[in-house]
Amino acid sequence: MDRAQLPLNALRAFEAAARHLSFTRAAMELCVSQGAVSQQVASLEARLGTALFRRLPRGLALTDEGHALCPVMADALDRIAAVIERIEGGQPRELLSLSVVGTFASGWLLERLPDFARTCPQVDLRLSTHNNRIDLAGEGIDLALRFGSGAWHGTHAELVLRAPLAPLCSPETAMRLTEPSALAREPLLRSYRADEWPRWFAAAGLPCPALRGPMFDSSVLMVEAARRGFGVALAPAAMFTADLRAGDLMQPFEATVDLGGYWLTRLQSRADSPAMGAFRDWLLAAAAQPYAN
Repeated sequence: MDRAQLPLNALRAFEAAARHLSFTRAAMELCVSQGAVSQQVASLEARLGTALFRRLPRGLALTDEGHALCPVMADALDRIAAVIERIEGGQPRELLSLSVVGTFASGWLLERLPDFARTCPQVDLRLSTHNNRIDLAGEGIDLALRFGSGAWHGTHAELVLRAPLAPLCSPETAMRLTEPSALAREPLLRSYRADEWPRWFAAAGLPCPALRGPMFDSSVLMVEAARRGFGVALAPAAMFTADLRAGDLMQPFEATVDLGGYWLTRLQSRADSPAMGAFRDWLLAAAAQPYAN
């Protein structure tokens, strides 16, 4: 589609309605009538030949096509707003959309963000978390921090930190774990990566018992369950040093297994922007420093 033919008013109406899931609230934001927003969205749907919303008795719900268009529109409008702010304020600022696996965000990144803000004041972060499953292109993400081997199709990856996995549990549970074989009597909390506990037991020189603990898609949630005495988690201990030093969490055995690390990733087809380069340089320099938790 020719850029000159883009239905900009309709796209703006769609983005506001998608964010609020309401034509009425979108109209209030845009200072137009509810009917005008509804008409703009209907004209966009007619042009695309597909519905973007399901009209419900109480509000709206995005269709699959609406879900696909929404993050692209939000990212485009954010970038336009950032450039306008830069021009109006005379400040060389740039927006960076960063998605971070939750464990790394809470266990390492958050406490260092003030240093990033001081080091790179020209970069405005838009930060979101994920559980290691992410669509860089579809979600409009500039950079993503992920855990694994670094081998993701179509993705350029730079290693930030190695993160060996270790058993973590509450102090009360640790008192029962006099030797690694005692783990067979405890619920072993698991992530969606099924090979983690078997490989840890292999590294410890033991057969893996039957895995009967629940499965989690978040290491933060899994370790919180372990801290509350619900079982033993296998997680990157380096991301939980504050809890370990406070004694709220215990690492009962020294044995670890290295199944990957934290990687900074971007699309191979995406060239670095100044903000992306500034964040990468800061991140790798910070990761090279000893842990300060």
